This record gives sequence, structure tokens and C-alpha cells, in this order.
Amino acid sequence: YGKLQQLEDQTKKLQKDMKKSTDADVAMSKSAVKISSDLLSNPLCEQDPNFLAMVTALDTAMKRMDSFNQEKVNQIQKTVIEPLKKFSSVFPSLNMAVKRREQTLQDYKRLQSKVEKYEEKEKTGPILAKLHQAREELRPVKEDFEAKNKQLLEEMPKFYSSRIDYFEPSFESLIRAQVVYYTEMHKIFSDLTEQIDEPGLTDEQREKENEAKLSELRALSIVADD
Repeated sequence: YGKLQQLEDQTKKLQKDMKKSTDADVAMSKSAVKISSDLLSNPLCEQDPNFLAMVTALDTAMKRMDSFNQEKVNQIQKTVIEPLKKFSSVFPSLNMAVKRREQTLQDYKRLQSKVEKYEEKEKTGPILAKLHQAREELRPVKEDFEAKNKQLLEEMPKFYSSRIDYFEPSFESLIRAQVVYYTEMHKIFSDLTEQIDEPGLTDEQREKENEAKLSELRALSIVADD
């Protein structure tokens, strides 16, 4: 039962983390689309055809990325998050079964103690009558407890061991969704690189160019420090 309680906590945590992950994916994708859209509507694009072509290519790539991302999120919702949610919904009834077993055990112990008390007393007529009545009260409670206890002892290990068979398809689906998504992202950004990349320039060279241009801007009198 301790393992099942741990499994319940882990399942709920995993469900929560998966939801946070997909929410973050959607937010990232939508933000990327908004950035490219805002750039596309910037007046700078109207003044520079090359810049317009570059931003248009970026906007197209971001929209393609967003579309594939939404497909990935939908698949994860359907094949991972929903199964986690359904699995978690089983635990309340399991916990209730354990609680009912515990309540029956307490009744069993109370009545057993009552029987033992009469068994220890001198066997007079009234005591024997009370002992007989106590045993009659104990019998159905004992049978009920043993039935509940047997059921839990048989079914809890089966439920616990089923977790792997239950979750394995979900995690396979999660991996496939990620593989498909990042394969498409590689294609999208490879195409984008071919459209906007300046051959022969490294990231360090671009950084130096930007620094040089920024230095020219800082040299202007309108931004010079007083």
C-alpha cells in the first residue's frame, strides 16, 4: 500500500509536470509567431527588400513550427496526459477500499476482545450466554474482514505491477511525438538557414559587425554621455 501511495503521488506529479511542459511549449511557439509577425509589420521591412524577404521567411518558418508544435501538444495531451489523469482517478476508490478494510479491522478487534474477555471469566450460565452472543456478533465481522483483506492482498499487487504495461505505450508515444517534432524542426530551420544565411560569416564575425555598428551609433552626439 505504501508503494501504491508513492505511485499515486508520482502519477499526479508527472501529470502536473506534463501539463506545465505542454503549456510552456504552446507559449513559446505562440511568442515566436508573434515576434515574427511584429517584425513583419515593422516599417523597416517596407524600406529594405532584403530585410523584408528575411523576415517573411522567418514568419513562414515560425508558423510552420507553431503548426507542428500544436500537433505534438495535441498528441501528448491525448496519449500521455489523459491516460495519466485516468490512472489517477482509480486511486480514490482504492484508498476507500483500504479505509473500509481498516474500519472492519477495528470492529473485528473490538468484538474479538469482547469474546476474549468473556472466555477469561468463570463459565456461568449468563457468561456462557454472553460469550455465545459475542461469538455470533464476531463471526460475520470476521468473515467480512477476511474477505476484504484477501481481496486487497490479491488485487493491490496486480494493480501495482500493471503500471508498466499501462504507461509504456504513453511514453513510447511521447518519444515518437518529440522525434517527429524535432525532425520537422530540423527541416524547417535548415530551409530557413538556406534562405537567410550569409555564407562565410561565423557567429563571432556577426557579433563583431554588430559591435562595430553599435559603436558607430554610440558615437552619435544625440546618444553621447553629457
